[in-house]
Amino acid sequence: MKIFSERDKPFMLMAPLPDEKMESNREILESYRRGEISLEEALKQIRVRDYRTVGEVAKLDICRSNRIGIPEAILAEGKDKSDLLAISLAHLEETGSVIITRVSSEQLVVLRSAKLPPKSVFEHNPRARTVVIRSADRPAQAGRVAILAAGTADIPVAEEARVVAEEMGCQVLREYDVGVAGIHRLFPCLERMADADAFVVAAGREGTLPAVVAGLVNAPVIGLPVSTGYGIGGGGKAALYSMLQSCSVLTVVNVDAGFVAGAYAAKIARQKAHKERQS
Repeated sequence: MKIFSERDKPFMLMAPLPDEKMESNREILESYRRGEISLEEALKQIRVRDYRTVGEVAKLDICRSNRIGIPEAILAEGKDKSDLLAISLAHLEETGSVIITRVSSEQLVVLRSAKLPPKSVFEHNPRARTVVIRSADRPAQAGRVAILAAGTADIPVAEEARVVAEEMGCQVLREYDVGVAGIHRLFPCLERMADADAFVVAAGREGTLPAVVAGLVNAPVIGLPVSTGYGIGGGGKAALYSMLQSCSVLTVVNVDAGFVAGAYAAKIARQKAHKERQS
């Protein structure tokens, strides 16, 4: 298991654990090193700090970004408004930032009314239906993610990917409405994105664009099927099947999984930037 060093600190994704929590874990490990507590006791004490319980509704994985390089996001869909608010504020308190996805208009009103720490930033992206609340700085910018959307109807899902990639500290290059029905629109965009470390390509209907891009660029491409389209194969099914059958090498996420696509692309981009910085 990799343990992050001070050299790695600029590349840790999202806000790191608050200093007091990191120091507390350090004290536990020092106690174990001096033989004052057993290994089992040290692990027990650290595990207590691995998550935060919010009433009877949630156990927040506050160490996820430090452990796997991708932050925990709060899915608003299906959550009671008061539960969502409590979970979001607890996450903000523990990590310094929170990404909330699939936020309804009613939930947005409740989130906007919350009493936030001084100088907090509240960002609502109406297309992506996301809310980001931040009381700490974003991680240092590292890595470049390119995001393409085949059609205008695919933009909301592409925007969700953009939000998470930016919150993970990546520079995002985006171009929308560049689908294969007018493929000449694509080539100037790819020229501008030549230095991207990873691509997210969102497409509904027949879902052709990701496979085309994957055959043209020298970077990992993540196909993001979108639930646009209707009739036979509608709701993103045809797009998903088409991407899974791609001849060009392509990674594919679930239908409308903008968060997953953006997070995966950002993780690739930041790891590449980290290796370049070390070399």
